[in-house]
Amino acid sequence: MADIYSKGTRVWFPDKEHGWISAEVTAISKLPADKLNLVFVDERGKEITIDTTVKDITDGAAGLPPLRNPPLLETCDDLATLSHLNEPSVLHTIRNRYAQHSIYTYSGIVLIAVNPFQRVTLYGPEIIQAYNGRRKGELEPHLFAIAEDAYTRMKKDNVGQTIIVSGESGAGKTESAKLIMRYLASVNTPVQGEARPRVRMDETSEVEQQMLATNPILEAFGNAKTTRNDNSSRFGKYLQILFDGKQAIVGARIRTYLLERSRLVYQPEIERNYHIFYQLCAGAPSKERKDLGLDTDITKFHYMKQGGPNSTPIPGVDDAEEFRATQQALSTVGISVEKQWAVFRLLAALLHLGNIKITQSRTDALMDDNDSSLLLCTRFLGINPIDFKKWTVKKQIVTRSEKIVTALNAAQATNVRDGVSKFVYACLFEWLVAIVNESLAGEGGEGASRAECFIGVLDIYGFEHFKKNSFEQFCINYANEKLQQEFNAHVFKLEQEEYVREKINWTFIDFSDNQPCIDVIEGKLGVLALLDEESRLPAGTDASFLQKLTNELATPQNKNVFKKPRFGNTAFTIAHYALDVTYEAEGFLEKNRDTVPDEHLALLGQSKNPFLKEVLDAALTGGKPPEASKPASPVPSEGSTGSRRSSVIPDPGRPLSLVASLPTGLGKRPGAIAKKPTLGSIFKGSLINLMETLGVTNVHYIRCIKPNEAKRAWEFIPQQVLGQLRACGVLETIRISCAGYPTRWTFEEFAERYYMLVHSKHWRPIPEIQSFCSLILNQTIRDEDKYQIGLTKIFFRAGMLAYLESLRSDRLNALITIIQKNMRRRLAVKKYLDLKRATIKIQTWWRGILAKKFVLSIRKEVAARRIQSGARMYLQRKQFVDIRISVSKLQSRIRGAHARRVFQEERRGTAATHLQRLFRGVLERRTFRNDVKHVIYLQSCIRRRLARKQLKVLKAEARSVSKFKEISYRLENKVVELTQNLQKRTGEKKELQTRLDELELQLQTWTSKHEEIDARAKQLQTDLQTAHVPLSRFEELMEKKKEVDDRLSDAMRKISDQEEAIQKLTEDIDRQQQSMDERQKAFEAADGRSNEHATTIAALKKEISGLRDQLNRANALNSLTKGARNEPPASPTFQPGLKTYDNNPVAGVVVNGGAASKRHQRRHSSAAAYIVDSVGSVPNETSKRGQAMNPRAISVAYDAQDALARFKQPNGLADIYDDPSDEKIRLLEDNDRLDEDILLTLIRGLKISTPTSANRPSHKEILFPANLIALVTNEMWKFGMIPESERFLANVMQTIQSHVMSYTGEDSIVPGIFWLSNVQELLSFICTAESDMLQGIGPGGEQTSRDFDWGDYERLVTIVKHDLDSLEYNIYHTWMVETKKRLAKMVIPALIESQSLPGFTTTDGGGRLFNRLMNTHTTPAYSMDDVLNLLNKVWRSLEHFYMEESVVQQVFTELLKLVGVTSFNDLLMRRNFCSWKRAMQIQYNITRIEEWCKSHNMPEGTLQLEHLMQATKLLQLKKATASDIEIIYDVCWMLSPSQIQRMCANYFVADYENPISPEILRVVAQRVNPDDRNDHLLLSPESEEVGAYELPLPRAISGLDTYVPSYLNVPTIRRLAALVE
Repeated sequence: MADIYSKGTRVWFPDKEHGWISAEVTAISKLPADKLNLVFVDERGKEITIDTTVKDITDGAAGLPPLRNPPLLETCDDLATLSHLNEPSVLHTIRNRYAQHSIYTYSGIVLIAVNPFQRVTLYGPEIIQAYNGRRKGELEPHLFAIAEDAYTRMKKDNVGQTIIVSGESGAGKTESAKLIMRYLASVNTPVQGEARPRVRMDETSEVEQQMLATNPILEAFGNAKTTRNDNSSRFGKYLQILFDGKQAIVGARIRTYLLERSRLVYQPEIERNYHIFYQLCAGAPSKERKDLGLDTDITKFHYMKQGGPNSTPIPGVDDAEEFRATQQALSTVGISVEKQWAVFRLLAALLHLGNIKITQSRTDALMDDNDSSLLLCTRFLGINPIDFKKWTVKKQIVTRSEKIVTALNAAQATNVRDGVSKFVYACLFEWLVAIVNESLAGEGGEGASRAECFIGVLDIYGFEHFKKNSFEQFCINYANEKLQQEFNAHVFKLEQEEYVREKINWTFIDFSDNQPCIDVIEGKLGVLALLDEESRLPAGTDASFLQKLTNELATPQNKNVFKKPRFGNTAFTIAHYALDVTYEAEGFLEKNRDTVPDEHLALLGQSKNPFLKEVLDAALTGGKPPEASKPASPVPSEGSTGSRRSSVIPDPGRPLSLVASLPTGLGKRPGAIAKKPTLGSIFKGSLINLMETLGVTNVHYIRCIKPNEAKRAWEFIPQQVLGQLRACGVLETIRISCAGYPTRWTFEEFAERYYMLVHSKHWRPIPEIQSFCSLILNQTIRDEDKYQIGLTKIFFRAGMLAYLESLRSDRLNALITIIQKNMRRRLAVKKYLDLKRATIKIQTWWRGILAKKFVLSIRKEVAARRIQSGARMYLQRKQFVDIRISVSKLQSRIRGAHARRVFQEERRGTAATHLQRLFRGVLERRTFRNDVKHVIYLQSCIRRRLARKQLKVLKAEARSVSKFKEISYRLENKVVELTQNLQKRTGEKKELQTRLDELELQLQTWTSKHEEIDARAKQLQTDLQTAHVPLSRFEELMEKKKEVDDRLSDAMRKISDQEEAIQKLTEDIDRQQQSMDERQKAFEAADGRSNEHATTIAALKKEISGLRDQLNRANALNSLTKGARNEPPASPTFQPGLKTYDNNPVAGVVVNGGAASKRHQRRHSSAAAYIVDSVGSVPNETSKRGQAMNPRAISVAYDAQDALARFKQPNGLADIYDDPSDEKIRLLEDNDRLDEDILLTLIRGLKISTPTSANRPSHKEILFPANLIALVTNEMWKFGMIPESERFLANVMQTIQSHVMSYTGEDSIVPGIFWLSNVQELLSFICTAESDMLQGIGPGGEQTSRDFDWGDYERLVTIVKHDLDSLEYNIYHTWMVETKKRLAKMVIPALIESQSLPGFTTTDGGGRLFNRLMNTHTTPAYSMDDVLNLLNKVWRSLEHFYMEESVVQQVFTELLKLVGVTSFNDLLMRRNFCSWKRAMQIQYNITRIEEWCKSHNMPEGTLQLEHLMQATKLLQLKKATASDIEIIYDVCWMLSPSQIQRMCANYFVADYENPISPEILRVVAQRVNPDDRNDHLLLSPESEEVGAYELPLPRAISGLDTYVPSYLNVPTIRRLAALVE
């Protein structure tokens, strides 16, 4: 250990200007007797020499300079982690962090807050959310971390918590307390299990708003501008925030301590009175200001002008605006406007009271009866001006026998006037506190009675030391002595508890207890006791009080605490824990008595001002207004029993300092003592109660530091800060920690950090962690007193961490040297082996070349011989081939000449024969045509002659009536004959229909057999290919297949024959119809047709119409059995082209329909009607007309089994309804079965298939619920069932919403998106109906007995559209909230903590080697695969269920924004994660998301991760010079200066990296502009709330698909769909 001060070691030396200055060891000289001479050179170049010994260095003698920490630790966020925990190191660390704009630093359990005197972006909603739910130390030090720690411990232990905020005036105590209150109000969770911060004021409860409203009220009435602070609290405040059993805020209460009353009547130079007076003068309306006698010129009021012209206004503060804020806060806590102006009237009276002029005569004080200030003051107070004047300039002494009235001088009268002012203002302040407490306690104290735990925020004045210190400073420093004693005891207690818990050997830690100082102040013969004794003496004076102090306290046992100044006899000195303070005894007695003459009190008690009476009565009764039914304080009254809460929540006490001024006869209660308590005794009692409260709570400490007196932004005065660190007890905490074991490491952290200090042979086999750490310690630290091994931690003495770090550095250097040596040897061996291999390779090449040359010569010789033999062979063969070719040519020439000669002869004979045949045919045809022409001419002549004869006969017959009757009889006979023929044909048709049904059954049987055999054949084919089936068996099966195919062909042929027969019947009927039409025309042309004939013809027409209807039904049946038409008819409403379903044996039937009715026709109605015009045209004849009439296209899908069940009847047509409307209405009116099918089966009981990347279903298989619901709705509208449809749709929407909301977590994604798509489809159907409605097209269709109300229909469509909009919005938000909750849990572990990229694994939070050896590596709870799987699940669901592209973009934009914002904010707040290796890991994870976005056609999704990507670039860029910082600002253009500054300050330096210099960090910090409102530290937090949902455009509805899946048990809906088809 003697080598601590080695060459190059940096140390600290005291300095008057900077507190401490750094120096470095430059030389070490060893002297005899183990003496050393150390030479240091400080930063200024001054040389300092110290002579010491090895023993002094080992023992850490006091005269040695403190050691400086390595640069890596000089900006650590917890002073307790410093290697060398000493005063200069603490100061230097705070200064460095302050220069980097890090105003918060931990010091063990204490949070040090340095006032920046500038706006900083550290308190926004995003920061609140960042600290919500985080453990202390996990993020950067912050006020919110302390508040969160208190809140968490309260929930966990159900123990009250107290946060003590202390510091001198101007250090930021009030603002810190306000921020803590705001945080607790924001993160308060009224719902159990909910943990999200509420970042908007309108989300807080009424109690929370009232609690926050207390700040502007108490600041206005209790804060003032001082030389040190523009908003200095002139009173102490303890706010208890009350929580119920569910940790929800149910109330609060405030206790105040020692209001500075003297400020009301006197203000030093450049200081102000309380804010409320300036606010009232500046903000009151002109009329009210005139009524109150006020003026904006404050120099007209004595109580406001004493601070001088520079005292007001305060820069940056608008008193008028603050007045409005105060009024708003008063209204929030329940003070009416009338009461507010009563308060302001009382304040105006005090101002006028201060303006009353008191002059001095020769012996008496004089007041003018007509003084305007006197008249206004007494008028506002409601008292008699003559009595007030009398008792202001005179006093009354009461003896046993008489009352003596004596005159006062001007100074005494002024004191009386000011005493009345202070008394009234103190009463008013107490009344305000009581009103606030009553409001915060809830109605009738109900909220406070439900409280089970609390968090207290103590905003107390810090230690004060001025040039002239009086009674106020004495009380303040007394309170700080008590708090410091409690603080030291608390720190000591925590220290000892840690040692006991870890079961280590320890000795009692001695610390400087300030109990002697407290005894001097509050002992039996202490300062307060002597002061009270002297105050009760009528003749007591400050001099006699000081004399008693000297006589009683100037004793040897108190010589270190109570001291007498060297010069003067008007002061005394007390040695406080921080420093010695000299108090002027002048004014102690008067301020301690703080009395008002009884005559003035009686006069005020008789006031005609009801509000003043209320204030005084409230003071008498302890703060209860007279009209209040219950006390404002939630503390139970004395004597009450069974109060559980009183034992859980202690009352810190309330200083009723105004009671000291009350007369004995005014409002005296039974049992009240005659003695008037003094201000000192009241304050002492309140302080004792406060200490008792703190004793039963878990205390958290915040020490506010004021870095400079000039209130300049970011200016740090070391000497001033050092004094405050001493005063607030931070250095004492460090001293206590250093006396024990300040450095503590867990076994895992220690083993990971220092495993290399032992030989690697101890690493294997896997060691036990505690024994492994003991081995390291035994081999590195000889002195066992320097450390202790506990149960879970290792405790080290101060300085041991630096020693171990030095050993570690030496060990690593030695290991690196070994690695370098071995690497150089390896490189040399590698070079030698490479040369050797090259030499062998060259030799091999040359030997190969020689061998190749030898082989080449041999090959050439062999090749020459082969060429010679080949040439000789070629010549002989060429000669033989030439001879053979010549002979062949000669033979072919001779044979060709012979063949051509024979061919010419045959050709000539054939041509001659053909010419002869043609000529003979011409002659024969000419003769035949002449004969036919002559015959036809003769026939025509004969026929013309016979026709003329017949015409004459017919003309004669036509003139005869009897002949006409004969013709009529013949026509009737012919009609009868035709009727009989038609009946015969109908019978034949029925027989054919029966045979057709039988054939259909046979066809289905044969088809199924064919499919079965075909499947078997395919299986056999497969078996044949795999050689599993014998060939004989395969041939047998093939023969069977062929046989079945033949039978199937026969069946199809028979069906075709039947269809031809039906077609012939149809043609026959057509011919008969034409014949009847001709005869009807003949009847119409005949004159004198009788009524009998007309009746007969009408009957015939009716019969023919019936036959036509039968034919229509036959055609419909035929079309159902034949299949769907190839092309659907055109539709003007829906898109052309109807859906066909290949998986159904029987496809949809499309029927052209229309109506001749004049009613509005609903184009989206799914009803169909056949068109029968007056001339009796049939469907086949009207198919072309239908296109011109533009009927609606209807898509009807039938299941094969349903079709057979419906039409397969014995008589063929018995089950076909002439008008199916009745059955439809019956189905629609059956509410129970309809609800069962739709609500229970279709919605609640529907099993939604899991989306996959393959086998995407069709639209009908996804959207059938929406189509079926729309079908039912459409039918109801069609039949005028408007109320029923409204009930039906309301139940449907309610069921869908409750069903979707029943899912939680990741399970909600698939059903949520499925029903989102179906609701969008249903909404599109409603939009189509609305569009038709706007065009005047309403619901039409079959005639019904109900009257259709067009107004109800319009109302219903509008309401349903709005409700469906809301339903779709709710469904989207439901599953998106669950998805974001799930994703939010994954983002941090997957994107920030996971390390998937090999080679760049970081060691924060546990190292690689230790985890590898101990197998304790804990991977993050989620990985990037989990995030991508979740994104894939959402994307597949959206695509699978046919959601619009705009919705897909909305979803992934919001999800990726959540990923980017959450991960960026988390990275920004984590110090140990800001390293370049971690940046590589995060960048790799981001790349995976980018690849996912590109592969899913969403490249713009990566824009949501831009902040995170630039943050990773920043961590990887160089940060050594100012030019590097410029490059960072250019590359990371999206990051704000605050964000860049935070990431540079949080950069985690590895062992092999040089830390960023403080100068560079200051350069970065200087670029932060405090006035830039757009410069936010964190991005706006992405909570689990979902953003606005933009509804996609309605879908184009091409028809209502009536597809019903076979697995659904919905008989009513299935039958209704069949009827619609």
